[in-house]
Amino acid sequence: MNTLRNKVQLIGNLGNDPEIINLESGKTLAKFTMATNENYTNNNGEKITDTQWHNIVAWGKTAEIIEKYVTKGKEIAIEGKLTSRSYDDKEGNKRYITEVVCNELLMLGK
Repeated sequence: MNTLRNKVQLIGNLGNDPEIINLESGKTLAKFTMATNENYTNNNGEKITDTQWHNIVAWGKTAEIIEKYVTKGKEIAIEGKLTSRSYDDKEGNKRYITEVVCNELLMLGK
């Protein structure tokens, strides 16, 4: 059961082209948003689509694959872990963000 601790699996579509950052250390970072949809019928019989947005980051070889092959709108499956961090914005306000650190990627669709 230890392998199930902090494990995230998502299938969805990219909301934007990945932002690729090449760090001075030589590492590559890819950042993008991903939308997942859940469809259901409410009590009035109306079909509802609930879209959730996720912040995704990937490092190293995974980021390099994303840079070459993944663009806005593509359907992908990812696996990774959930992380939370904080930072100070330009106005000096403390901001909190939750991201999925992707360690596996599967390209789906066309």
